[in-house]
Amino acid sequence: MIIATAGHVDHGKTSLVKALTGVDADRLPEEKRRGMTIDLGFAYATGNAAQAMGFVDVPGHERFVHNMLAGVAGIDCALLVIAADDGPMPQTREHLSILDLLGVNVGAVALTKIDAVDPGRVDAVAGEIAALLELTSLAGSPVFPLSSITGAGLPALRAHLASLQATRTPGATGMFRMTVDRSFTVAGAGLVVTGTIIAGAVAVGDEVNLLLAGVSARVRGLHAQNRAAQRAGAGERCALNLAGPGIAHATIVRGDWVGTASAAPAATRIDLRLRVLASEARPFRHWTPVHAHIGAADVTGRVALLEADALAPGTSGLAQLVLDRPMGACHGDAIILRDQSARRTVGGGRVIDVFAPPRGRARSGRIAYLKAIEHDDPAQALGAALAVSPNGLNLSRFAACRNLTSAEFDALAATGELLRPAPDHGFLPVHWQAAQLAALNALKAWHARSPNTPGVPEDRLLEGSSIKLTPALRAALGADLVASAALVRSGAALRLPDHSSGLRGADQTLWERISKALLAEGERPPTVAELALALKSQARPVKDLLVRAAQLQMAWRVSEERFALPNTVQVWAAHAAALAGPERTRRFKATDFRDRAGVGRNLSIEILEFFDRVKFTRRLGDERLLQRPPREVFGDPETAPL
Repeated sequence: MIIATAGHVDHGKTSLVKALTGVDADRLPEEKRRGMTIDLGFAYATGNAAQAMGFVDVPGHERFVHNMLAGVAGIDCALLVIAADDGPMPQTREHLSILDLLGVNVGAVALTKIDAVDPGRVDAVAGEIAALLELTSLAGSPVFPLSSITGAGLPALRAHLASLQATRTPGATGMFRMTVDRSFTVAGAGLVVTGTIIAGAVAVGDEVNLLLAGVSARVRGLHAQNRAAQRAGAGERCALNLAGPGIAHATIVRGDWVGTASAAPAATRIDLRLRVLASEARPFRHWTPVHAHIGAADVTGRVALLEADALAPGTSGLAQLVLDRPMGACHGDAIILRDQSARRTVGGGRVIDVFAPPRGRARSGRIAYLKAIEHDDPAQALGAALAVSPNGLNLSRFAACRNLTSAEFDALAATGELLRPAPDHGFLPVHWQAAQLAALNALKAWHARSPNTPGVPEDRLLEGSSIKLTPALRAALGADLVASAALVRSGAALRLPDHSSGLRGADQTLWERISKALLAEGERPPTVAELALALKSQARPVKDLLVRAAQLQMAWRVSEERFALPNTVQVWAAHAAALAGPERTRRFKATDFRDRAGVGRNLSIEILEFFDRVKFTRRLGDERLLQRPPREVFGDPETAPL
């Protein structure tokens, strides 16, 4: 169990921790000289549950609140320390506000220095403390009058903390996440980072990722709650000995996160539910500059209010935090906001979405989506998000934002009504049916406007409708409609079953001669001039008809003066796909394509430049990168016209 002290400077936090653990948490020479905690101190004691209790001793001085915030990330319990002679002081109130904004609801109050005052003063301060806690998340927390010098009252506090530890049920759900509050090197071991595990678990030998540093590492060893261990989980203080290329003390800073590679990326825009402290003297305005704290990070930025121009003290609303540099966060993480000069806490809230858009952040659809995913329960959030997502929900982002493992998300998805036409996207059945209907209506309008075309290209299937889908989803939509016989695929085009188009009369006669000549040449189609000569015709009418045939998707225009039949293009595409192979690189050389296709240097260059234009490939030096499957670009070989 992790317990953080909180309270005003010189109220006895460090002395209390030493009395409970026997460890002086002031570790820095400057702290010894000045007699006050500046940075985080850590101490451990064995409780009744035979597990180590970790104490985080945080600074009480106003100038070091940023260090205090680093220490209270992921704690299980707060120990508010108030001196009986002073009573609640400014930093007592600010620390209490921070704990309230963080949602810490397990704690106790240590009323220290009772040996320095009379009993009447102790009773008066205890009553003041109860009133102070009343409207916070720590309301009703027990107060323990004590003296770190005489030991009076310490056994009762120890017993209370031990009872809390005995009932604690730590979880290890979600992907591994640990906030980094210290980084240092140890002779003979290398880099060590310390922090509190927020979610999941980590074990020796695991591969982890340092989010802000952008490097991967292997866990060579670990300590949990100040003891050597093979594994550590959520709610434990942990020290990780990391090894790997790119791992260096200079690149790992306080505020970084250690986690799994598939975790949510660092964000510069974060949508949240913002609550302004009731103690603020004036409303919180749109675009106010702030210091934002998540975990051990302190990043400057501005707050864009999404539902109003200002928030009155004591109220809350949706907002977007626009940061000056990236920060690690996930749904549900607590954010504390301090003013531009970092002198006082002004408010805080909970992260809703780390994939916040730079534009349209206050649109009604975006607001509805944020309110939908704001639910703490992931099943409720998923159902509500699907209900307000007619264009589909990005499931990968939803899972990453909530830090769900793939197994956790699959179990979640199995409990509700969810269609997955593409691996990363989900729909409610009613929304997918609406998209199908929109596609059919859009195609009817297309046929009415362009009756002589064979159909609509797949990437324009929903043209004119309000449904906006990704290319992968449009392809899935078209495939569904073709499978149900609602649409027919003609080469790379889609059409309604009763639609017919094509060439007639003399044009049809000439096309039959052209297509026969092209077919005879196989994979080496002639130029327009060569084709006209073979047909004993003028070049102009032959080229005009080929241009029309390309518009009807009866042919492909490979270059200015060369056209090919769809089945020929598909043979070329098959050569390219075979050369690219199943490997992750998906690359091939131009010379290899020339040799495999057997079409010569000049024609192979024309073909590859044509592939680049239609975004089937992309040139990378003397190589081509295969960007899409042949079927997606050139249609189904079984339905391609000769």
